[in-house]
Amino acid sequence: MATLSNNNIAQAIYLASKTEGRSEQFFSNVVRFLFRRRLLSKAPDILLRLDKIINDKEGRVVAKVSSRSNLNEKMKEELVHALAKRYAAKEIVLDEHLDEKLLGGFKVEVGDEVIDLTIKNRIGKLQEYLTSRV
Repeated sequence: MATLSNNNIAQAIYLASKTEGRSEQFFSNVVRFLFRRRLLSKAPDILLRLDKIINDKEGRVVAKVSSRSNLNEKMKEELVHALAKRYAAKEIVLDEHLDEKLLGGFKVEVGDEVIDLTIKNRIGKLQEYLTSRV
């Protein structure tokens, strides 16, 4: 019996959902398949990969934004515009998280990429610059 990677399973689910539709029966069959193959413990990872496949196919980028306080509407608009341009995406979804450990600014995570615009990071870069000039 060949082993299937979580990514292969997610891809197969995506392709099957395009032809079968996303009915209750379809999802019941998927769960039965995962149960029979003893893959239910891998379901969270498979679902994350399926979500990424769907987002990629639909031109959607999900950005996790961490900040000390909620971003105002103007900041959100500017961030969405900048991310849409950077990633050539049709749609940007901001997944906002409050992080009281941050002094200020914000951090954006898109996939494996982190854009750190926090005050702590800026101070660290300034400190590096000043100490390297001495």
